[in-house]
Amino acid sequence: MPATERSAQLLVGLLAAAGAAHAVAPKLFDATVPDALPGSARAWTQGSGVVELLLAAGVSVPRTRRVSALATAVFFAAVFPANVKMAYDWRHKKAPLKALAYGRLPLQAPLVLWAARVGRDAAR
Repeated sequence: MPATERSAQLLVGLLAAAGAAHAVAPKLFDATVPDALPGSARAWTQGSGVVELLLAAGVSVPRTRRVSALATAVFFAAVFPANVKMAYDWRHKKAPLKALAYGRLPLQAPLVLWAARVGRDAAR
């Protein structure tokens, strides 16, 4: 399997796992929904999980991969405020949990770049 295809399939796996996790353990995600968003945290959790599953489906199909991967990059950027909220809320937790929350912040940029690269590769 070419590296570009492997990268796309790994992205599909990440999106599908994250989408499923939103359904299996929604309380974990509810807590990261910024208070400024309208509606219930659970609705945002469910909605973002569905979006991740739809993006996974789109990236998995070569014909829709380019648009879906670029939409994934936008999605990854859009959920960054949830990571900021988690880091803020966990600032008083024990060091390992605080490190986990703070460690997620710089990881968002590589996720955005990865999804964008999958989209660019699909255009070739």
